[in-house]
Amino acid sequence: MEITEVRVFLKDDEDKKLKAYVTVTFDNAFVVRNIKVIEGSSGLFIAMPSRRIKQPCSKCNFKNELRSKFCNQCGGQLSVNTQPVSSEDNRQAEHKDIAHPITQGFREQLQKKILDAYQKEKAGSGTGSSLHNLG
Repeated sequence: MEITEVRVFLKDDEDKKLKAYVTVTFDNAFVVRNIKVIEGSSGLFIAMPSRRIKQPCSKCNFKNELRSKFCNQCGGQLSVNTQPVSSEDNRQAEHKDIAHPITQGFREQLQKKILDAYQKEKAGSGTGSSLHNLG
């Protein structure tokens, strides 16, 4: 599988950890949007697109945000997970990847291409969106 295009959308606020959103095209045929470039404690890394995990109400089966106390549909009290979780695990437990690399090797290749394109965009025009054809 070949990464044929990387589009970088810089974020304006330099003080935030989220630095950019990225869209990646594979084999000129498949697109993954909303990959995030994030500034972590040990440097830049990518986060794959994800969605918040929902929990169903036991009364009406409406899907509510994880750790909600009451159902947004019927108002019934929701069961609460009583296991203590660290704040880092807590954040990860609330989200599930929509798309992600299967192997560590491909993840490293994808991250390198994205971070290279991010650095070029940041050093370049800085207009906020740039196309980097790789094929």
